[in-house]
Parts: sequence; structure tokens; C-alpha cells
Amino acid sequence: MCYRRPIFILGIWTLVGLFFASQIYFGHIYTTRPVSLARAIAWQMLAAYLLAFATPFVLWLARRFPIERQNWGRRFLIHMVAGTFLSIILALCHATLDVLFARGIFQVSFANLPRMVLYLLDKELVMYWLIVLISHAFNYYERYQSGELKASQLEAQLAQSQLQALKMQLHPHFLFNTLNAIAELIYKKPESAELMVTQLSDMLRLSLDKVGVQEVSLKQELEFLQRYLEIEQTRFAERLRVSMEIQPDALHASVPNMILQPLVENAVRHGIAPRSGGGHIEIRAHRSNDMLNMEVRDDGRGMSEPSTSRGGVGLANTRARLHHLYGANAYRFVLKNGSGRGLTVSLAIPFRESATGDDGEDTGFDRR
Repeated sequence: MCYRRPIFILGIWTLVGLFFASQIYFGHIYTTRPVSLARAIAWQMLAAYLLAFATPFVLWLARRFPIERQNWGRRFLIHMVAGTFLSIILALCHATLDVLFARGIFQVSFANLPRMVLYLLDKELVMYWLIVLISHAFNYYERYQSGELKASQLEAQLAQSQLQALKMQLHPHFLFNTLNAIAELIYKKPESAELMVTQLSDMLRLSLDKVGVQEVSLKQELEFLQRYLEIEQTRFAERLRVSMEIQPDALHASVPNMILQPLVENAVRHGIAPRSGGGHIEIRAHRSNDMLNMEVRDDGRGMSEPSTSRGGVGLANTRARLHHLYGANAYRFVLKNGSGRGLTVSLAIPFRESATGDDGEDTGFDRR
């Protein structure tokens, strides 16, 4: 607010005036020439308010002519001239107040006013430069804060753009695989191909509802995953078996949009599809203190080399999205072979309540 700065300046100088008034009052209370409290307050408050009225002008000069590396010589000269001129005026006013209020206490008169002005000049100059330095300090702090804010906003915009790019890369990846599957079924099983097209349409409609949304509730994420699994089960029939074990309180958690689908797609593509007898995929989610743990496990062939033999766009994008959303140390993303066979992908992110308002009463995600 525009009125806060004048009030703040007036308040500071009021405190300064009261401080020096108390010094004069208590310093002379037991002398032969005591100063009444009213006289001390009037004297020092008038002196302080002279500085209060001069402060906005000094602040204006400090902001209008900031002393910086590229122009410090010329700006320093400007402040020396302006500071000396203003200090002479203030010294003359303060000396006049001293003559008016100090009569009977000190040996002062208007006859020695020039000497008193010269005596006070260095103090007024010090006060001028102190205000200039404080102004520069606040100015640099504001610029630092503004720079930090802009950097933070640019970083957030960059992260958002990168996340969006990763999602846009993921959609064509999934569509390419699904359309290939439909092409394979058109001549062999046209009814299944037609059903898959309908399921793909439903899935894309659900996906379009979340365009630009980086995080959804786990319940919404599982609903989207169900659409994907319906497509894959149309393709693989009894060869694909899926079970879900989801704790009810985990359904309210906020998760990255489309975070589970590429993990399950990876399990289908590398763990189930190569096997003539198909296989089993387990999807689990539970809350552990302040973390949400999710797991996708298949009983396929596993990895021949850790983190390299199975992956590609889906898992690479998943890891990149987690890094952008949570930072390097706030999440866990691990791929490891099972004790017998298959691959387990473990994912842990900070638990946050979703703002989508899902009640989570009917989970519908306990299929065996």
C-alpha cells in the first residue's frame, strides 16, 4: 500500500525522537539546569520530524540515481552535491532548534549559528549517506527476491513444458502399439479388432479429459488403467491374467497422470507377450507413513541386465517425469528381477491427498 511507507518512516523517526528526548530529560534531571519532559520531547521530536520529512526526498534520490558499478563515479558526485546541499539546510534547521530550546541550558545564541551549522554538518551528511545505504540495501534485496521469483517461475514453466513433452511422447508410443495390435486382429479376429477399436475410443476419451493435468487421484489412474487392460485382454484373452491389491486409503493419493499404464504396458510387452502360455501381472498400492508405494509385477522372463534390457520410451519417460515432479531424492523407482522369475517395478512417491474429491468407497480394484 502507498501509505505504509510514510507511516513506517514517521514511526521510525518518532522512536528516534523519543529516545533522544529521554536522553536529554534524564541526563539533566539531577543537574542545576534540568529540562522539563515536555520541553525535551518538543525539542527532539521537531528535530526528528525534520529528518522524517527529508527522508522521502533522500530515498527518491537514492532510487533515481543508484550507485552501481558502471556509473559509480558520476552517481557518487551527484549524491555528494545533493547530500551536502540538503545537509546544510538540515544543519541550519537543527541549529536553530538548538538555540531556541537550549537557552538557559547551554551557552548558545544566534550569533554563533554559523559555527553550530558547521559543527552539525558532518552528522547530517552521515545521516544522509546512512539513508542512501539503507535504500540501496533494500533495493538490492528486492531485486534479488524478484530474480529468485522469476527464476522459480521460469524453472516451473520449463518443468511443466518438459513434463508435457514427455506425456506427448508417451501417447504416440502407446497408440503405435495398440494400432499394431488392432492391425494384427483385423483379418484373424475382426470382432476382437472392432471391440478393441471401441475400447481404444473409450480410453482416448478418458485420456482427453485429463489433457494438461499432471496429477490425478490413484482411483482415476486405476480407472484409466482398467480401460487399457480391457484392450490388452481383448488381444490376449486368457493368456493375460491380472490381479490388483489396492489399499482403500491409497485411492485418495495424488499420483502423476498415466504413471501406471507404461509400467503395465512394459510388463505386457516384455513379460507376457513373448510367452505362449501368457502370464500374470500383479498391481499393488499401499500407503506407508508419508509415502505411497506402488508395484507392478509380472512372471515373465525378467531382465538379462539390470535396468537396460527392458525399458524403452515408457520406463524412461516415467523416470524422467518422476524426477521433474518430485526432485532427485524424493521418490524411488526400482526395477529388479523376482526371486523366481519375472520383473518387479517398485515406485514410491510422497503421499499427498488428491484434490479431485474421489470418495474411494467402491474400489473395484481387488480382482484376482
